[in-house]
Amino acid sequence: MTGPINSYEPIAGPFVWTGPEMTQRDDWIHELSAAEVAEIDAAVYAVQARGLEIMAIRQADFSLPTLGPVMARIRHDLVDGCGVTLMRGLPVDRWSREQSAIAFWGLGAHLGDAVSQNPDGHLLGHVKDIGGDFNAMNARAGYQSRARLPFHTDLGADLVGLMCLQPAKSGGLSSVTSAMAIHNAMLDRRPDLLRLLTEPIHRDRRGEYIEGKAPTYEAPVFCYHAGYMTVTFVRRFVESAPRHDGVPAVTPELVEAMDLLEELAESDALRLDMDFQAGDIQWINNLITFHSRTDFEDWPDPEQRRHLLRLWLNLPNGWPLPPSYYERFGSADDDGRPQGMHMPGVTLSAPLDVA
Repeated sequence: MTGPINSYEPIAGPFVWTGPEMTQRDDWIHELSAAEVAEIDAAVYAVQARGLEIMAIRQADFSLPTLGPVMARIRHDLVDGCGVTLMRGLPVDRWSREQSAIAFWGLGAHLGDAVSQNPDGHLLGHVKDIGGDFNAMNARAGYQSRARLPFHTDLGADLVGLMCLQPAKSGGLSSVTSAMAIHNAMLDRRPDLLRLLTEPIHRDRRGEYIEGKAPTYEAPVFCYHAGYMTVTFVRRFVESAPRHDGVPAVTPELVEAMDLLEELAESDALRLDMDFQAGDIQWINNLITFHSRTDFEDWPDPEQRRHLLRLWLNLPNGWPLPPSYYERFGSADDDGRPQGMHMPGVTLSAPLDVA
């Protein structure tokens, strides 16, 4: 990062961008060439020929002689650049579900290591409407609904990847906003509200408990740590935290601060929209980017319904993270990075469809 990251001053760097600016450039979009698709095909077939399970695939198992350096550049852009990449042109229409999953996982293995996305231990997730309740108190079911998802970050991951197998009949627009741009805008408009969001805030675990941990924990939205700034934000987890004993009510000032954050994230001046098409992959740096989704209308045929695959990736040797990240889920034993939602006693898996 460049610019002050340990004081209430504007942040500067490639991760500070606006939606209108991004639409005028294409360095964050990678259109796969026919040769690159053929290389991915070959890697998928090689994995299948060896009989490897998806969870066993590592970077060395998914050989990409020419696309590999491109993935290394994408990783750099995600970690130390704008934090957003869109890949286009994967042939999911001719691949089986397993082949699509292998391709997605294999590309992800060139960026980081998959971690569990839910208490069931799923390393390969599915964003699909199965009638989930966005407002459920003891689950995160928004991604299993067709509801609009307000701007937020995911939990327990450095990077988040979404691969579109099938778009909705209408709607389901994916939007992202630079958290650093929001930080600077709040600093300029209401530094008092920004300061509130840099202080520890109670968060509800929503039933996703870890043995020995309280049902809530505390974390700031904007966290200055070791020369970096990272963000975590799911508004409804803040709003429901006071249902637990000993947690104070959300103050009107904090409500005003969250309102301003969401207003800025949703504004035409900052927001970047993406209309997913089959074969697209969106990669974002979850530590510096807020994302959302509009509601959508689905197809009546179950086989045509909107379906995205999802990966949560941690990054060995990634940015130093504040203690609040580890308070939420702990860390992986091998690399010390956040381990997602790997609950004690739960066997990890990579299902090919939503349960």
